[in-house]
Amino acid sequence: MSEARQYGELATQLIMESRRSTQTDTLLKYNDALIRSIIREQRDLEKSAEPLALIDGPPAPSLIVIETAINRNKRCLLAYHVHRTDRLRDMYWSVGGALPHILSNPEVRNKLSPHEVDFLREYHASVMHYRSDFSDELDIMASVAQPPKDLHALVRVVRDCGWIQTESGNINFEKGQRFMVRRSDIEHLIVQGYLEEV
Repeated sequence: MSEARQYGELATQLIMESRRSTQTDTLLKYNDALIRSIIREQRDLEKSAEPLALIDGPPAPSLIVIETAINRNKRCLLAYHVHRTDRLRDMYWSVGGALPHILSNPEVRNKLSPHEVDFLREYHASVMHYRSDFSDELDIMASVAQPPKDLHALVRVVRDCGWIQTESGNINFEKGQRFMVRRSDIEHLIVQGYLEEV
């Protein structure tokens, strides 16, 4: 026995999932099965609309209903994907632009589709390209919630991060060491959790 369903019911489920994600402030797993079902429904609706569109005269009421369902499904799919990309961008900036922190976390990585992983990589590459234009004057990755008190900061290395190029030269940040360095050179490492202010 086939399950009776209204047009657009699957798309409504998708929007409810986005709303639930917003209300719980979590990123839910990408619902690939539901997306594919909506796309199949779209194809079926388009096939059933083709013969109705060929009829001369005013459009049949059934054609108007089908076109409305097609447009609503498209809007719901777009809203779902925009919601997810906004959440991914927020996650990216919340960790100071540290893409490995997001992609190496299995709880987050398992919730992403392959296209979302590609989006994050391309977004990161665009930010790094844009940042390279301002690397001498301004660190766009630095936190702007509170302005720095001093130009230099005394930091302790929490996790090894290797050689970093600073204004005063290259510094090898090894765990346990302390350095007095220009804040703008290492602000992103503090945000990412490699360094800690003393």
